Amino acid sequence: MGRARLAELHGVATSYDPAPGRTVQVPEDTVVAVLAALGVDASTPRSVREALDRHDGRRRDRLLPPCVVVRPGKAPRLSLPEGTALRVCPEDGAPHPRGRAAAAALRADGLLTELAALPPGAHTLLAEAPDGRRATAPLIVAPDRMPLSPVRSHGFLVQLYSLLSARSWGMGDLGDLADLAAWSGRALGAGFVQINPLHAAVPGTPAAPTDPSPYRPSSRRFPDPVHLRIEDVPEYAHLRGRARERADQLLEAAAALRTAVLCEGALIDRDAVWALKREALELVRTVPLSPGRRAAYCDFLAERGQALEDHALWCALAETHGPEWRAWPDGLADPRSAGTARARAEHLDRTDFHCWLAWLTDTQLAAAQRAAREAGMGIGLVHDLAVGVHPSGADAWALQDVFASGMSIGAPPDAFNSRGQDWGLPPWRPDALAASGYAPYRDLLSGLLRHAGALRIDHVMGLFRLWWVPEGREPTEGCYVRYDAEAMLGVLALEAHRAGAVVIGEDLGTVEPGVREELERRGVLGTSVMWFERNYNGAGAARPLAPEEWRADCLATVTTHDLPSTAARLTGDHVELRHRLGLLSRPLAEERAADAVEVAEWLGLLGRLGLLPEGPGDEEAAVKAVHRFLLRTPAKMVGVWLPDAVGDRRPQNLPGTWDQYPNWRLPIADAEGRPMSLEELVASPRLRALMDEVALLAACDPAA
Repeated sequence: MGRARLAELHGVATSYDPAPGRTVQVPEDTVVAVLAALGVDASTPRSVREALDRHDGRRRDRLLPPCVVVRPGKAPRLSLPEGTALRVCPEDGAPHPRGRAAAAALRADGLLTELAALPPGAHTLLAEAPDGRRATAPLIVAPDRMPLSPVRSHGFLVQLYSLLSARSWGMGDLGDLADLAAWSGRALGAGFVQINPLHAAVPGTPAAPTDPSPYRPSSRRFPDPVHLRIEDVPEYAHLRGRARERADQLLEAAAALRTAVLCEGALIDRDAVWALKREALELVRTVPLSPGRRAAYCDFLAERGQALEDHALWCALAETHGPEWRAWPDGLADPRSAGTARARAEHLDRTDFHCWLAWLTDTQLAAAQRAAREAGMGIGLVHDLAVGVHPSGADAWALQDVFASGMSIGAPPDAFNSRGQDWGLPPWRPDALAASGYAPYRDLLSGLLRHAGALRIDHVMGLFRLWWVPEGREPTEGCYVRYDAEAMLGVLALEAHRAGAVVIGEDLGTVEPGVREELERRGVLGTSVMWFERNYNGAGAARPLAPEEWRADCLATVTTHDLPSTAARLTGDHVELRHRLGLLSRPLAEERAADAVEVAEWLGLLGRLGLLPEGPGDEEAAVKAVHRFLLRTPAKMVGVWLPDAVGDRRPQNLPGTWDQYPNWRLPIADAEGRPMSLEELVASPRLRALMDEVALLAACDPAA
């Protein structure tokens, strides 16, 4: 009983409900391991008693919690002695007329309404009790809701690496992104372009190539320079002599990579692309920055501060010792050790190189968002935040104090995966986040929102709770750990408010009761994928939802990067692919039949609604019809998967595969599987016919 109470006090669940009416108890040794990762010894009855005593003592003695989060109409409950004086130090240092309050003036319910009236920001709260005790705590004053776009919008969803142009170096880059945004905004009236995470990847080695998945990054705080358009770096134009000759040779090699992908059936090779770009950037760096550019670089260094220095140093040390920092020598595994301090001095040049790369990437991201907004896009770029980071990467090294050692996040067993999932990503420690005033989380969000009109949050349910799996155990032996959702959403609202950015939560799959409702109340748009939108509450088989039954506060799409393309779904090609790879859980004939029934249900609904006037049997017409359907819903954002616009039948990622399928390495292709460049996409009659209709319908009131 004592261990269960201790677990509850630290947000560790001792049971979970995989289905209505069914409860599964978490193994005791899992609870012990998870509490240990939170710095709590619960291994014996005595250690449990001592931990409970320490917790009760801290709660009794402290004046303020580790962090205070307030918003309009939702102030915190603080247990303060009568007569305690409170003072606020605003983040800008300026006094505020509402910056003082006294515990004696609290309302009977204990809500500190004065604090909620402060301007949004990350302030400091100071308390002094009559007995002389003093305390300080970070004070996050957040808006009640996220910003929302005032108008309905439509746009493309695309994996940037797959979008090659005639100028790409073997994979899509930030120049291609700017071009896509500028063209689709001006020519198609698009309001946004949503892209995959551009986070920095763990660099590959001769023995282990770079993991191409954008969802297992080294750092979520900084983008990967592999996305740079080299020719758009201003200093590139000033290369002379042998440096220019070598740069021209690298351009030729890059053209060969591009041709291999677009014309010869080669896969996108991120490491080969980066090898060429890195050498070119080493040449470009020999060109001095102009005074104005030097000043801008220095401003960037000052603004990003310690986070950038740590990231760049990790990159420099990884060049020497490899990316697995836990095996580094001489105390380098500790970013604050004396050995690491010496390494900082010894690696100044390489650290500056990686800082410079981060700056260049930031400037090109800014240019892409500027191109989007100048093209008339109301939102522009929609960036994607992965749910976690690679345990060997830069963030896990630099932020060890806020990640739970020996733990990985995943998912419990469910109807689709009886073994559960282990994603191999270390989770935030909720206690450490609170103790830091959520500074690492705030810095992460502010960095991502620098040049974004919206942010998509992968597995947004993780703001409420995450499934932790102890190292060496099966995913079935994990447990849920709860986060302070009020704080996590408050910080998110604050940073989104500062950036004026829309927030989209990926809320697919199993969602805890009440979570979607709270996200909606706070202005976080959900994600609604057509094939999943069914009425599961009635008797019998779940029927497809009619368009007027859809929620309005969502990004509506037909498919995603983890699902079959629409053409593959309509034709049944995705079943054949999974059969060839041995991924089916039922006989092929059963899978084909079940898939055909599902598709027929949707096509029947489209026909009854008059959205398929071309009749059955026309794949391109059916792709148009499903998008007509999306635009009949009240969804505030409607996304078109760019490969769908040209009939691509190949998924970008096939969950459950590793080397059996080329995940994250395919260019966009047409219905015959022929890769298409950006220039060909722009000229595609099929794409233009679909998007002209989308633009026309997007301007109409779906309720009319």
